[in-house]
Amino acid sequence: MRIEKKEELEELFRAQGETRWAIASTTASERIAKLKALRAAIVDRQDELYAAIWKDYRKSSFEAWLTEVFPSIEELDKATKNLGSWMKDKKVGGVFFLPGAASRLRYEPKGRVLIMAPWNYPFQLMIGPLVSAIAAGNVVIAKPSNKTPATSAFIASLLESLFPREEIAIVEGPGSTLGDMLLELPFDHIFFTGSPKVGARVGEAAERVHAGLTLELGGKSPTIVLSDADIEDAAAKIMWGKCLNAGQTCIAPDYLFCPRDKVEAFASAAAHAVERMYGETEKVRRESKDFVRIVDVAACKRHKSLVEDAIAKGAKLVLGGTFDVEERYTPPTILTGVRPDMTIMDEEIFGPLLPILAYDSIEEVLSFVQSRPKPLALYVFGKSRSGVDEILDRTTSGSACVNDLIVQIENLDVPFGGIGMSGTGNYHGFFGFKTFSHERNYMRQGALNMTKSFYPPYGKASQARMKGMLEGFVRMKKR
Repeated sequence: MRIEKKEELEELFRAQGETRWAIASTTASERIAKLKALRAAIVDRQDELYAAIWKDYRKSSFEAWLTEVFPSIEELDKATKNLGSWMKDKKVGGVFFLPGAASRLRYEPKGRVLIMAPWNYPFQLMIGPLVSAIAAGNVVIAKPSNKTPATSAFIASLLESLFPREEIAIVEGPGSTLGDMLLELPFDHIFFTGSPKVGARVGEAAERVHAGLTLELGGKSPTIVLSDADIEDAAAKIMWGKCLNAGQTCIAPDYLFCPRDKVEAFASAAAHAVERMYGETEKVRRESKDFVRIVDVAACKRHKSLVEDAIAKGAKLVLGGTFDVEERYTPPTILTGVRPDMTIMDEEIFGPLLPILAYDSIEEVLSFVQSRPKPLALYVFGKSRSGVDEILDRTTSGSACVNDLIVQIENLDVPFGGIGMSGTGNYHGFFGFKTFSHERNYMRQGALNMTKSFYPPYGKASQARMKGMLEGFVRMKKR
């Protein structure tokens, strides 16, 4: 749905407001039917999606399936299998001095929801939260990124074929202008995936209308190679994670700490890993159909500037450095001799550039990571459980993975989300359903109503006995 005027958006918002209570009252089976229809449509039309993603990114159909379709299907299957139990009222413990009352916990829809999806995984990061919002019984206005026009058009076509606009509406329009108009509306919950800078603005808008808020942001996710790590294995995994989607992944390994005496061996192993995956020469890697392009020319220019700055300040180029800016090609690049004062260490790279910092003691590493904003992910490679545990015990991050990368988000039985500058709230599986639900407690009073003992006038003998009993209970609990 193309939105050009504020009045058009306000009318859509009003129409969804009239629908939201009917959608909120849908049963588990009705919501499951919607999710199954969405799943079938994705499977049936996946070739169209692959063509759209290739047009936007030049991403291979296999990588598009792996990173866009498969996670979306997993999320759908998790919800359809478990939604019946998620929606049931939950029994909770009672209050001992209210023996006639019974409490329950109910998950109810928040109401009108806004989902703002990013450009780096434009399909998966739209469908994932949308599945949770549908499962929870909300109406949704969703804005895809205008940086991936072909994929955004496919998403709009897919969802418009399945849902009326009064329930699920995909809105497209002039980038920041449409975003600003959306943030003026009093949504009940806002779910945003993107940069910390824009996330701060979204958070301010949510606070203004007291909306629920989920921010899935990013940050510089550190990777730490310990002295006892398997260098060859670590290098292959790290370069896969760094080059997946050309590094345009919010949980990509952003920079790497390596023991000083192992830097050369690691850099060599990492370069060989890239050669095995994408080709032995720069020319072959540039022509590879398996290596994704950068989203736009401006981002590619930024990557080139980061590499040039690092080299000018003393970093050594081990691999890469041959850019084709007009073709949006940033090569897999490995730099050693990187220092914290280089520009490449200032902000999230969001590209296939790996800066390697040498360290002499683990205290250096911990001090550096602790001094930085909390990252969305943290990775550790090492054989010693105590060495790994020390890193985990003395750092914090949205998620962490030991001896691998990226795959920690595949377990839908645990939440995914950031902390601090890397995000607010979480989702996936039940945690996504919970994000888009209000946890409402309700108590049903029975015939035996002890609360009458608390009514004025005060000073009755029965109240004195009740007070004494409760005070005794408090003293006992302190022991």
